[in-house]
Amino acid sequence: MSEKVENGQAENNKAEKETPKSDWVTKRSQCSFPNVFKELRLQVEEDVKTRNALRPNNAPYEFSVADGDGDFTVLLKAGDFRKSVIFSLSEHAIVVKDEAGAMFEVTLTFSDEGECKLHVHQKELELWQVRRKALEELLFRSI
Repeated sequence: MSEKVENGQAENNKAEKETPKSDWVTKRSQCSFPNVFKELRLQVEEDVKTRNALRPNNAPYEFSVADGDGDFTVLLKAGDFRKSVIFSLSEHAIVVKDEAGAMFEVTLTFSDEGECKLHVHQKELELWQVRRKALEELLFRSI
């Protein structure tokens, strides 16, 4: 056998050994609403930091994140003007709402490929897409 083929087979065998095919229990445990909500909270905070860094000098507005009891809020402050998006953890969903009420709910499934999938209105989304859906209006169109 050629050296390339042997190296390729060795790499494939190594990858198979590194993939914990039988550890679905740990992966499924990580695909829980509290774990996804915690990760969402961390990523939203990074989004807010990034957006604040993109503001022009002396911008009359600012974004912030505040924790509540089982929820967190992304707030836009511009003088007396306030607008917010609230992320709440419920038993069977992550609920996203603004001042007008519920915008959407995020549900979870654990796929046959061992991946945690997020769903909004029966459409599969990545975590960044959920964040964009929740925050794009607040971060870019409200000011």
